[in-house]
Amino acid sequence: MSKKDSAGVAQILAYLNEKNRPYSAQDVFINLQKQCGLGKTAVVKAMEQLAQQGQIQEKVYGKQKIYFADQSQFADVSDAELKEMDARVAQLSAEVQTISQSCRQLDTELKELNSSLTTAEMEAQIQELQAECSGYRERLDKIKTATNHVTPEEKQKVYKERETYVKEWRKRKRMVTDMVGAILEGYPKSKKQFLEEAGIETDEDHKVTMPNI
Repeated sequence: MSKKDSAGVAQILAYLNEKNRPYSAQDVFINLQKQCGLGKTAVVKAMEQLAQQGQIQEKVYGKQKIYFADQSQFADVSDAELKEMDARVAQLSAEVQTISQSCRQLDTELKELNSSLTTAEMEAQIQELQAECSGYRERLDKIKTATNHVTPEEKQKVYKERETYVKEWRKRKRMVTDMVGAILEGYPKSKKQFLEEAGIETDEDHKVTMPNI
């Protein structure tokens, strides 16, 4: 056996004695892979060797073998000591839960702080907003002082002209629609074919919608 294998066997033995709980060879291989650097086959052989030497115990359940520390090396524990251990385990579990909750809270606070703007970033943003506001004020002042404003009379005139043109548009569109409908009653082809042959372009062809008056 090489020095590496001997060291691996010693680590496996120490691990099983420390944890004092049953493991399969696969479990030990996964848990000690980084520490021992042994392949799965080497771990299986090492654990079988330790079991044959009586340094660990082996139990077979169907096709699976379970290994655990030799219990004879441990002192007997009284019921009172077991209760004391159980109480200690419960206490430590409660402490772990409390610490975990505190860690989660601190992690949340850290994420909030990381997502918040720094003082320098806030100052830069304030300057940017102030410059933007200054630009808006300048534009507003130019609009207020401009001499080419549209008078109410001119505005009303434009609205009336628009209304006239839209009415005429609607009137002519209705006339063309009626004429096309009359022609299509005796036309052997489809409406689309007729419009193409006649060279008539519709509002829809140019994606134009008639505005409301």
